Amino acid sequence: MLRLRLGLADLCRVRFADRLHPVGMSLLACQALHDADTARMTPGPAADAASASGPVRSAASVLRHLLPARGRLPDFLTPLDGLESVVAGLEAIRAAPVGRIRAEVTAAYAQLPATPLRRRFAEADGETMDLFGRALGTWHDAVLAPHWADLTEAHRHHVAGATALLATHGLDGLLNALHPAIRWEAPTLTVRTWWSASLPGTGHGLLLLPSPLAGPHPRVLVEPGRPVLVVYPAPMPHLIRAITPDPLGRLLGATRAAVLRRLAGPGRHTTTALGRAVGISTSSASEHAGALRAAGLVASVRDGGAVLHRLTPLGTELLDAGYAGSPGRA
Repeated sequence: MLRLRLGLADLCRVRFADRLHPVGMSLLACQALHDADTARMTPGPAADAASASGPVRSAASVLRHLLPARGRLPDFLTPLDGLESVVAGLEAIRAAPVGRIRAEVTAAYAQLPATPLRRRFAEADGETMDLFGRALGTWHDAVLAPHWADLTEAHRHHVAGATALLATHGLDGLLNALHPAIRWEAPTLTVRTWWSASLPGTGHGLLLLPSPLAGPHPRVLVEPGRPVLVVYPAPMPHLIRAITPDPLGRLLGATRAAVLRRLAGPGRHTTTALGRAVGISTSSASEHAGALRAAGLVASVRDGGAVLHRLTPLGTELLDAGYAGSPGRA
């Protein structure tokens, strides 16, 4: 049981994360999708994880070996920085001090048999960290990226509901309604999580993140100089579950269809922006844009150090033919 004594500075800065963290969600999902209840809450990612083959299966094997199967993850693996993309999140992980990596991984491996790969990971070996990063990127692109729009919509749905609750029942009502494993009795927030301690708040607030990929228990990250992060289980709302087939997804593949739909929206569509919007790496976004370009659906031009993408008339015609809407919306 974790008990957090929150001061006035923390309570004045209670807020919700404005978006999901691609790397953080991927790492939590690697564990959480082994839990039957979590898998039922997220049938799409669970099915994709279960059916993984080839490079995705190999990536999943690496991650299963390097990460504890359940329980607390090393804190450096779920950074607050690196929200922009998988690449940015992995850079934030690699920026962790070596001493911290060694201490946290060693603690996580306390109940696991030692293996050469685990030893190298605990020593922050560069090649092993690169292997971990490649595996996580592959797994994310195959398992979470096709469902990123629905996961993002689920997050927005829960934040909107919590905002209404705060307006009508105040902060006490909000904190006591987040999850059955979270209880608030001023000045202490009690969280039934994977570790136990009694700690003061950081003085930098409380950052709340509802997610169906949190797993069976809330997750808490406490770092000096940062807001306390609480990730808590929240089901996928029925309103965004797929209730009709997605013809464009069947035609192009779910991720490629998401890229094409994104290009129909406003904004400056660089490769980096596409990857961030769809929840995939920049290299993966470049590959998907290249395939769409080869099919005559997208045109690309270089603008300084960036590449800009836009729909061609054929791409626009394909969307206008009845494929423009996002799948699964009620």
